[in-house]
This record gives sequence, structure tokens and C-alpha cells, in this order.
Amino acid sequence: MSELIKIRDLTVRYGEYTAIKDVNLTISQNDFIGVIGPNGGGKTTLLRAILGLLEPSSGKITFSKELRNKQSDIGYLPQINKFDHRFPITVKEVILSGMAVKNRWMKPYGKKDNEKLNNIIRELRIGQIVQKPIGELSGGQMQRVFLGRALISDPKLLVLDEPDTYVDNQFEHDLYEMLVELNKRMAILLVSHDVGTISSYVKGIACINTELNYHPSNIISPEQLKAYNCPIQIITHGEVPHTVLGQHNHQHS
Repeated sequence: MSELIKIRDLTVRYGEYTAIKDVNLTISQNDFIGVIGPNGGGKTTLLRAILGLLEPSSGKITFSKELRNKQSDIGYLPQINKFDHRFPITVKEVILSGMAVKNRWMKPYGKKDNEKLNNIIRELRIGQIVQKPIGELSGGQMQRVFLGRALISDPKLLVLDEPDTYVDNQFEHDLYEMLVELNKRMAILLVSHDVGTISSYVKGIACINTELNYHPSNIISPEQLKAYNCPIQIITHGEVPHTVLGQHNHQHS
């Protein structure tokens, strides 16, 4: 399987604070990697380094020829809570903005661009909202739209930052089913807090808590998480939804 990105001994510091240290990870074609870890553990820093939004303090990220243009060959779905819903733009305009790099901004959209747009609209089932202002959308609709923006440039790698936040359970299920289909034509790097859900879909799990440990399987036990120094919650699924928390020794008065 062809390698897309090689990360070797990557360290990123913000002043005196070390966000990630000596991270090693290889992302290959058709990989579907779930990235987990506690808040402040370095997940977003890792994504920003891969996306070229910050410079490593040391170490190296090597991109294959498949990723010649990081801005178009890597699709990015950010956290939707960081988007200004008051911005005056329609669903169609948001999706087409994902073609801006390849179209050199002011170049008019052509027939092939509109064909891609229509394919995205059908694939994500958003035809009924395509002319709506972005501020009128629900969380699930917003995620579909920004996923369309990330996909319209035909990326080789799709990077998603906690896409299951602020959406309902039905959309969350639909989203992961879509990602399974997308993984047939692109690699996926997915940040999530919900190990129980993503373990049903991903092919490998990277646990990052300043340092990174990669587990080449979608099955990961609480004991392994503890060994990886990855203090997150394990959410299990069954007839009665519940969360399994780490053991505690204090007594209730």
C-alpha cells in the first residue's frame, strides 16, 4: 500500500509548552485512522501540523507525490462550532469554495465543477437545502455541507476534527456509514472522543497524549489505553447506553 504521509520524530512547542513530542506515524492509501486522546493531549496540534498550518519545532513530515498540493489533495472538515453562522453565504457557495485552490480563486466554475457539485449534493443528500443560508442549518446539516466542501476537490486524504460533535445520533450513524464508503477511494484521519463508536469503523487507532501510540487494529481495551497513557472514557453500546469510567477510590460521605 502506497504511503501518503510519513511523520518522524515530530515535536511541536508553543513557547516553553510542548504540545506533542517525538510523534511517529505513517498514513497510507486507504487507511482509516481514528485519533483519540484527552483534551489538551495534542490532537489538534497534530492535525494543524499535517495541514501545514504550523511549523514543527523538530522532526519532519514527508508528503508523497500524491499530495503535491496540500490545500486541495487533503480535504479538511473542521469543528463546526468554530464557524461564524452569521456569515452571509449559501450552502452551494460553501461547497464550491472547496474548489477555490484548484480554480485559482477568480476563475469561473466550469461544467466539470458543476458536475462535481451535483454529485456531492446527491451523495450527501442535501439537495433540499442547497440554496439555504448557512446560518439556518442544523448541526447535522452543517456537517454534511462542510464535508461536501472537503470532498469537492477529490482529496487523497480526508482529515476530520471531531465531526460527531453537535450532531444527533441518526446523523452520527449516517456520517460514519458515509466515511466507510469514502474510505474506498481515499485515506481518512478522524479525531474523536468516542472510542466505542469509531472502533466499529476505523482500521487503526492512534492515541495521543503529548506522545503518540499507534494501534493497528480497531479493537482497543481499557488496559491498552492505560498502557498508552491515554486517559479517555470508553463508551460502550448496547440496549442501555452507558459510559464506563476509570476506577476511583474515594468514598462518598
